[in-house]
Amino acid sequence: MRLRKSVAATVLMVAATLTTALPAQALPAVSLSVGHVDVIDPTYDAGTLKIEVKDSTTGTPVHRDPADVVLQVLPAAKTTVPSSSAYAFLGTPGSTVWILPQTQNANLLWPGWNTERLSSSTFTSTQTTLLSVSGGQFAVYTTNAFGTPTVLFNSGDGLPDSRAVSVGTHAHANWAFKSAGTYTVTFQVTGTLAGGGTVTSAPASFTFEVQP
Repeated sequence: MRLRKSVAATVLMVAATLTTALPAQALPAVSLSVGHVDVIDPTYDAGTLKIEVKDSTTGTPVHRDPADVVLQVLPAAKTTVPSSSAYAFLGTPGSTVWILPQTQNANLLWPGWNTERLSSSTFTSTQTTLLSVSGGQFAVYTTNAFGTPTVLFNSGDGLPDSRAVSVGTHAHANWAFKSAGTYTVTFQVTGTLAGGGTVTSAPASFTFEVQP
Protein backbone atom coordinates (compact mmCIF):
# COMPACT_ATOMS: atom_id res chain seq x y z
CA MET A 1 0.00 0.00 0.00
CA ARG A 2 2.81 2.42 0.89
CA LEU A 3 4.51 1.72 -2.45
CA ARG A 4 1.32 2.50 -4.37
CA LYS A 5 0.86 5.78 -2.46
CA SER A 6 4.49 6.73 -3.09
CA VAL A 7 4.21 6.03 -6.83
CA ALA A 8 0.94 7.94 -7.07
CA ALA A 9 2.41 10.91 -5.24
CA THR A 10 5.43 10.92 -7.54
CA VAL A 11 3.23 10.83 -10.65
CA LEU A 12 1.15 13.76 -9.37
CA MET A 13 4.24 15.76 -8.51
CA VAL A 14 5.79 15.22 -11.97
CA ALA A 15 2.49 16.08 -13.69
CA ALA A 16 2.19 19.30 -11.70
CA THR A 17 5.76 20.25 -12.56
CA LEU A 18 5.21 19.68 -16.27
CA THR A 19 1.98 21.69 -16.22
CA THR A 20 3.56 24.75 -14.63
CA ALA A 21 6.66 24.54 -16.83
CA LEU A 22 4.81 24.62 -20.16
CA PRO A 23 4.63 28.09 -21.74
CA ALA A 24 1.32 29.62 -22.80
CA GLN A 25 0.31 28.28 -26.20
CA ALA A 26 0.93 30.78 -29.00
CA LEU A 27 -1.64 31.38 -31.71
CA PRO A 28 -0.98 29.29 -34.84
CA ALA A 29 0.49 30.93 -37.91
CA VAL A 30 -2.12 32.12 -40.40
CA SER A 31 -2.33 33.23 -44.01
CA LEU A 32 -4.83 36.04 -44.64
CA SER A 33 -6.13 36.78 -48.13
CA VAL A 34 -9.53 38.52 -47.81
CA GLY A 35 -11.22 40.70 -45.22
CA HIS A 36 -10.32 43.47 -42.82
CA VAL A 37 -6.94 43.51 -41.11
CA ASP A 38 -5.12 46.32 -39.32
CA VAL A 39 -1.52 45.53 -40.15
CA ILE A 40 -0.10 47.97 -37.60
CA ASP A 41 -1.94 47.88 -34.26
CA PRO A 42 0.35 49.06 -31.43
CA THR A 43 -0.28 48.26 -27.78
CA TYR A 44 1.42 49.55 -24.63
CA ASP A 45 1.91 47.50 -21.49
CA ALA A 46 4.31 47.81 -18.55
CA GLY A 47 6.38 50.43 -20.32
CA THR A 48 6.73 48.47 -23.56
CA LEU A 49 5.29 49.57 -26.91
CA LYS A 50 4.62 46.60 -29.18
CA ILE A 51 3.22 46.24 -32.70
CA GLU A 52 0.59 43.56 -33.30
CA VAL A 53 -1.69 42.64 -36.20
CA LYS A 54 -5.42 43.02 -35.61
CA ASP A 55 -7.01 40.22 -37.63
CA SER A 56 -10.72 40.93 -38.17
CA THR A 57 -11.13 38.70 -41.20
CA THR A 58 -13.54 36.36 -39.41
CA GLY A 59 -15.55 39.13 -37.75
CA THR A 60 -14.11 38.46 -34.30
CA PRO A 61 -10.87 40.44 -33.87
CA VAL A 62 -7.74 38.49 -32.91
CA HIS A 63 -4.43 40.15 -32.10
CA ARG A 64 -1.46 38.32 -33.61
CA ASP A 65 2.31 38.52 -33.67
CA PRO A 66 3.38 39.86 -37.10
CA ALA A 67 5.84 36.96 -37.36
CA ASP A 68 2.89 34.56 -37.37
CA VAL A 69 0.99 36.21 -40.23
CA VAL A 70 1.38 35.98 -44.01
CA LEU A 71 -0.58 38.65 -45.87
CA GLN A 72 -1.69 37.48 -49.31
CA VAL A 73 -2.00 39.86 -52.27
CA LEU A 74 -4.20 37.90 -54.65
CA PRO A 75 -4.04 38.07 -58.47
CA ALA A 76 -7.25 40.14 -58.41
CA ALA A 77 -5.15 43.00 -57.01
CA LYS A 78 -3.22 43.27 -60.29
CA THR A 79 -3.85 46.47 -62.22
CA THR A 80 -1.91 49.07 -64.23
CA VAL A 81 -0.28 52.36 -63.27
CA PRO A 82 -2.50 55.33 -64.24
CA SER A 83 -1.28 57.71 -66.92
CA SER A 84 -1.34 60.73 -64.61
CA SER A 85 2.13 61.97 -63.62
CA ALA A 86 0.89 62.11 -60.02
CA TYR A 87 1.21 58.31 -59.99
CA ALA A 88 4.81 58.22 -61.23
CA PHE A 89 5.87 56.85 -57.83
CA LEU A 90 4.18 53.57 -58.82
CA GLY A 91 6.17 53.17 -62.03
CA THR A 92 5.76 53.74 -65.75
CA PRO A 93 2.18 54.50 -66.90
CA GLY A 94 0.50 51.32 -68.07
CA SER A 95 2.95 49.01 -66.29
CA THR A 96 1.72 46.34 -63.91
CA VAL A 97 1.20 46.98 -60.21
CA TRP A 98 -0.62 45.11 -57.47
CA ILE A 99 -2.81 47.27 -55.20
CA LEU A 100 -4.76 46.40 -52.07
CA PRO A 101 -7.23 49.29 -52.23
CA GLN A 102 -8.17 51.98 -49.75
CA THR A 103 -11.87 51.13 -50.19
CA GLN A 104 -12.86 47.61 -49.22
CA ASN A 105 -13.06 45.01 -51.97
CA ALA A 106 -14.70 41.79 -50.75
CA ASN A 107 -12.35 39.73 -52.94
CA LEU A 108 -9.13 41.16 -51.49
CA LEU A 109 -7.41 41.86 -48.21
CA TRP A 110 -8.35 45.28 -46.79
CA PRO A 111 -5.29 46.39 -44.79
CA GLY A 112 -5.19 49.42 -42.56
CA TRP A 113 -3.69 50.54 -39.26
CA ASN A 114 -4.88 51.93 -35.97
CA THR A 115 -3.76 53.45 -32.67
CA GLU A 116 -7.05 52.80 -30.88
CA ARG A 117 -5.50 50.73 -28.10
CA LEU A 118 -3.22 53.59 -27.06
CA SER A 119 -4.58 55.92 -24.39
CA SER A 120 -4.60 59.67 -24.97
CA SER A 121 -3.82 60.09 -21.27
CA THR A 122 -0.56 58.18 -21.86
CA PHE A 123 0.42 59.36 -25.35
CA THR A 124 0.11 62.76 -26.97
CA SER A 125 1.05 61.48 -30.44
CA THR A 126 2.68 58.62 -32.32
CA GLN A 127 4.88 58.22 -35.35
CA THR A 128 4.98 55.23 -37.70
CA THR A 129 8.20 54.61 -39.61
CA LEU A 130 8.79 52.35 -42.61
CA LEU A 131 12.32 51.11 -41.94
CA SER A 132 13.01 48.70 -44.78
CA VAL A 133 11.51 46.71 -47.64
CA SER A 134 12.84 43.65 -49.43
CA GLY A 135 11.31 41.85 -52.39
CA GLY A 136 10.41 44.82 -54.58
CA GLN A 137 9.19 48.39 -54.63
CA PHE A 138 6.44 49.12 -52.10
CA ALA A 139 4.29 52.18 -51.43
CA VAL A 140 1.34 53.18 -49.25
CA TYR A 141 -0.78 56.11 -50.38
CA THR A 142 -4.24 57.61 -50.03
CA THR A 143 -6.48 59.01 -52.75
CA ASN A 144 -9.03 61.78 -52.31
CA ALA A 145 -12.47 62.10 -53.91
CA PHE A 146 -10.86 63.40 -57.11
CA GLY A 147 -8.41 60.49 -57.35
CA THR A 148 -5.38 62.57 -56.41
CA PRO A 149 -2.80 60.50 -54.49
CA THR A 150 -0.93 61.44 -51.32
CA VAL A 151 2.11 59.24 -50.75
CA LEU A 152 2.58 58.13 -47.13
CA PHE A 153 5.41 55.62 -47.53
CA ASN A 154 7.50 54.81 -50.59
CA SER A 155 10.49 52.51 -50.71
CA GLY A 156 11.26 53.74 -54.23
CA ASP A 157 12.71 57.08 -53.14
CA GLY A 158 14.70 55.99 -50.11
CA LEU A 159 13.97 54.90 -46.55
CA PRO A 160 13.19 55.39 -43.75
CA ASP A 161 9.86 57.18 -44.21
CA SER A 162 7.97 58.46 -41.16
CA ARG A 163 4.39 59.64 -40.64
CA ALA A 164 2.66 61.15 -37.63
CA VAL A 165 -0.42 59.19 -36.54
CA SER A 166 -2.82 60.66 -33.99
CA VAL A 167 -3.82 58.58 -30.98
CA GLY A 168 -7.22 56.96 -31.58
CA THR A 169 -6.75 56.74 -35.36
CA HIS A 170 -8.21 53.99 -37.55
CA ALA A 171 -7.31 54.46 -41.20
CA HIS A 172 -7.00 52.71 -44.56
CA ALA A 173 -4.94 53.43 -47.65
CA ASN A 174 -3.77 51.83 -50.89
CA TRP A 175 -0.93 49.32 -50.44
CA ALA A 176 1.00 48.97 -53.72
CA PHE A 177 3.53 46.35 -54.84
CA LYS A 178 5.53 46.77 -58.04
CA SER A 179 6.11 43.07 -58.75
CA ALA A 180 5.01 39.59 -57.78
CA GLY A 181 6.94 37.73 -55.10
CA THR A 182 7.51 37.71 -51.36
CA TYR A 183 8.05 41.02 -49.60
CA THR A 184 9.33 41.68 -46.09
CA VAL A 185 8.14 45.09 -44.91
CA THR A 186 9.45 46.40 -41.58
CA PHE A 187 7.72 49.11 -39.55
CA GLN A 188 8.39 50.71 -36.17
CA VAL A 189 6.18 52.90 -33.96
CA THR A 190 7.32 55.67 -31.62
CA GLY A 191 5.00 57.24 -29.06
CA THR A 192 5.41 60.61 -27.36
CA LEU A 193 4.50 60.24 -23.69
CA ALA A 194 2.19 62.74 -22.01
CA GLY A 195 4.61 62.91 -19.09
CA GLY A 196 7.54 63.66 -21.38
CA GLY A 197 9.92 61.55 -23.40
CA THR A 198 9.27 58.89 -26.00
CA VAL A 199 9.04 55.12 -26.23
CA THR A 200 9.77 53.12 -29.38
CA SER A 201 8.64 49.64 -30.35
CA ALA A 202 10.93 46.94 -31.60
CA PRO A 203 10.91 46.73 -35.42
CA ALA A 204 8.09 44.51 -36.68
CA SER A 205 8.49 42.69 -40.01
CA PHE A 206 5.46 41.76 -42.10
CA THR A 207 5.40 39.17 -44.88
CA PHE A 208 3.36 39.92 -48.02
CA GLU A 209 3.03 37.29 -50.73
CA VAL A 210 2.13 38.94 -54.03
CA GLN A 211 0.66 36.39 -56.41
CA PRO A 212 1.15 36.79 -60.19
